[in-house]
Amino acid sequence: MSERSIENFGFLIHDAARLLRRRFEMTAQDFGLSAAQWRAIVRLVKHGPMTQAKLAEILEIEPISVSRLIDRMEQSGWAERRPDETDRRVKMVFATKQANTAFASIKSLAHNVFDSALDGLDDIERRKLIAMLEKVVSNLTQEDCANTDDVQIKRQAAR
Repeated sequence: MSERSIENFGFLIHDAARLLRRRFEMTAQDFGLSAAQWRAIVRLVKHGPMTQAKLAEILEIEPISVSRLIDRMEQSGWAERRPDETDRRVKMVFATKQANTAFASIKSLAHNVFDSALDGLDDIERRKLIAMLEKVVSNLTQEDCANTDDVQIKRQAAR
């Protein structure tokens, strides 16, 4: 791989993600939800109810920000908080029926956005691209896990 290709790799990934997000937001604007709200709905529908802390971790945003996000989503009928069955101090976040219904529609819109983004690539190229991106994510995830393990080992050794 040329030096120029390596230098552009991060920019290309970032630009592709930004442009996909922008296109998706334009396509889904009729629902009146922000990108962060859509991301929360997708996670809640796919993974089921979870704590606010877990949702913040998955969305990679601060817990106070996710709390405000959920406040707005509750006011609009997209999510609801309920006490955890085993620990009443913990609030679980649930996708509402409205969110589940919208999710079904938005999957179709997202598919159209992805098709547009992959226009000009045949099925084999699409599968290769997805496989390569999965490998990149796997590589980075393994490094993150290793770094987290290293930090935990160092903390334990310091005790």
